[in-house]
Amino acid sequence: LTPGHPRWPVWLAASPDPPVLLYAHGALALLDRPALAIVGTRRPTGQGREIASRLARCAAAHGWCVVSGLASGIDACAHLAALAEPGRSIAVLGTGIDQCYPAHHAQLARQLATEGLLLSEYPLGTHAAKHHFPCRNRIVAGLASSTLVIEAAARSGSLLTAQMAVDMGRDVLAVPGSIYSEHSQGCHGPQ
Repeated sequence: LTPGHPRWPVWLAASPDPPVLLYAHGALALLDRPALAIVGTRRPTGQGREIASRLARCAAAHGWCVVSGLASGIDACAHLAALAEPGRSIAVLGTGIDQCYPAHHAQLARQLATEGLLLSEYPLGTHAAKHHFPCRNRIVAGLASSTLVIEAAARSGSLLTAQMAVDMGRDVLAVPGSIYSEHSQGCHGPQ
């Protein structure tokens, strides 16, 4: 997909640094739906997993597409719960769409390719690299009108996504947690 394509996402087009093209595999019609980004820690608590699943399923049931980054933890919970509704999840990858990172999400990636949508700005064959993930996060934030953070440490990629959303003028929501939990420090921060 390129910016001139009829399915190029409107919200992404309005972001300050959109990709020059996107590789896609799956249901392009999902790009026309209102989208909610759900992000959070890769090591969630049981409560964090339950909240991510419940909110993603509720958003999908009400016609929203859930966007996340296919990471372990909150991302995976959100994707799986949104897929419980027919085709309601988009995964933005930090690899080519023919690669899967983390590797243990290969089945989830296949399910997203058939029931949802995989997107990447990286060419086929591109493997994971540390510097790809902030770029992926800007697309996650850029596809959605709002970003929801569930369990994030004080320094995390989820907060980077949230800051990118703020910089784009988008709404950022955070689920509060225990003031004693390092998993919730980022959600309580002054973002």
